[in-house]
Amino acid sequence: MLDHRGRLDRLFHALADSTRRDVVERLVRGPASVSELAGSHSMTLQAVMQHLKVLEACGLVRTEKVGRVRTCALRPEGLRLAEGWLSGQRTGWEDRLDRLGELLEPDS
Repeated sequence: MLDHRGRLDRLFHALADSTRRDVVERLVRGPASVSELAGSHSMTLQAVMQHLKVLEACGLVRTEKVGRVRTCALRPEGLRLAEGWLSGQRTGWEDRLDRLGELLEPDS
């Protein structure tokens, strides 16, 4: 359970930053080089690499270096952890709201 919480914390920490969310959204369209990502954000390669390290640490992105080019790709399974947690939260709130609705309904 603790590892699960730590992974979830790292994932939400990574997604809390708008630049990293932009990188994830860009990678949804397909792999991109670090240079491409840096160019679309007007930042240095070093700054992009720092963001990518955070995204790799939480399992959202993988990178591969071939020659001098480092290519980044999305790991969709990395989002499943967040999706599962959010789904559980939604289900719990929907159940609570259904019970509240039943309590507030006038007797017929």
